[in-house]
Amino acid sequence: MKKIVCLGGGVGTMNLLKGLKKHDFHITVIVSMADDGGSAGRLRRLYNVPPPGDIVSCLATLSSDESYSKFLTYRFPGDRYGKDHELHGQKMGNLMMIAAQNTTGSFKKGIELLKKIFNVTADIIPATEEPITLHAETTDGRTITSEEKIDLGKYDEPRVLNKIFLEPKDPKVSDDALKALDEADCIIAGPGDLYTNILPVLVVPEIAQKLSKLETKKIFIVNVANKPFETKDYTLSDFIEAVKRHLNAFPFDIVITNNNHEIKMPSQYHYTYVKIDEPARNASASVAGGKIKGEKNFVLVENDLVDASFPLYHDPEKLTATIVNNL
Repeated sequence: MKKIVCLGGGVGTMNLLKGLKKHDFHITVIVSMADDGGSAGRLRRLYNVPPPGDIVSCLATLSSDESYSKFLTYRFPGDRYGKDHELHGQKMGNLMMIAAQNTTGSFKKGIELLKKIFNVTADIIPATEEPITLHAETTDGRTITSEEKIDLGKYDEPRVLNKIFLEPKDPKVSDDALKALDEADCIIAGPGDLYTNILPVLVVPEIAQKLSKLETKKIFIVNVANKPFETKDYTLSDFIEAVKRHLNAFPFDIVITNNNHEIKMPSQYHYTYVKIDEPARNASASVAGGKIKGEKNFVLVENDLVDASFPLYHDPEKLTATIVNNL
């Protein structure tokens, strides 16, 4: 059984897990602890606990029964961005995660309890042993603090990001996460919000060091579409350069990207397709001698990966088939 380790959080990671769980893999998800928005952020502030949202989403996605998933993701009526102490807008699974932590004595044991209750066999591991605060630097030099503000574009134009950084700068990574990376047959980063889901895991110093040293096959999945206030107008090479800007290298062997841009995007979301530009193609191993500024080549895999019913995201089945063909 191949061991697959997924790095990230959010909708993109959940779409990936929906496909992977149907195959005979041992799955480990290493989840960002930067979330401070919505109902999970309210609980984080109210009880001074790690953010439960993406952990619960993983539990719901990886559970063996669709009714479990619906129960965990049930949201009480009301505003998810309401007052911290109110039940309105809260998600059932988030509340259960807090209860599980308090009754078992630790966040880790709480996750294991909910895994047992909802029959989840995959490993779900926080990327850091403490919640982190996410900061972003814009291209014009401003500093934006809070994952929620960065994620929702709650700051003045121009909303163009240059780099993120964490507080604390070097948060502790659990031995379980490091062991999972060491034992992985394949490590996958993405898809997902680049600056608020993927990079907050990749830039954790201990994880970044592992990625640079491990000879394990490493796959980077590029988003189907650009979020308007995170990666507006990004091309494939912009995603690659953003990773390099944060890690001082591009540690991935394979880059998987969608090449079907024919399906019309829903106009109300203001998303656009990520274009496959020539600099990225020239940097890949598919072009003789092509390299990223002297670094090793990566293999560029282009496929129709878009979800035809909602083209902001990947189709889980198409994406998983592509991954399996490149393991």
